[in-house]
Amino acid sequence: MLSAEKKYQILEEIKAHPNKKGEILRREGLYSSDLLRYEEAAREGAIKELKNSVPGRKKTKEVPIEEYERIKAELERKEKALADLTVEHMILKKKVNGE
Repeated sequence: MLSAEKKYQILEEIKAHPNKKGEILRREGLYSSDLLRYEEAAREGAIKELKNSVPGRKKTKEVPIEEYERIKAELERKEKALADLTVEHMILKKKVNGE
């Protein structure tokens, strides 16, 4: 049984090389009827996905306040650590340069 990804790859390969359709079908052990089913499934999937898509920017994802506060605190800790490391780096740089 072929995966959905493999079926789609076969469709794309046949679109890219329509003159090799028979060769590709034989290589994959498929029939033209299989190809028709794959094309219809791809069409239906595309239509379904396009119905769900809305033009413009994606809506921002809402985050629970607890998660926001946790991430904010983590960012503050990391910013402080970065500032401390920057100070340490400057001190070591002065020592190395003999200042």
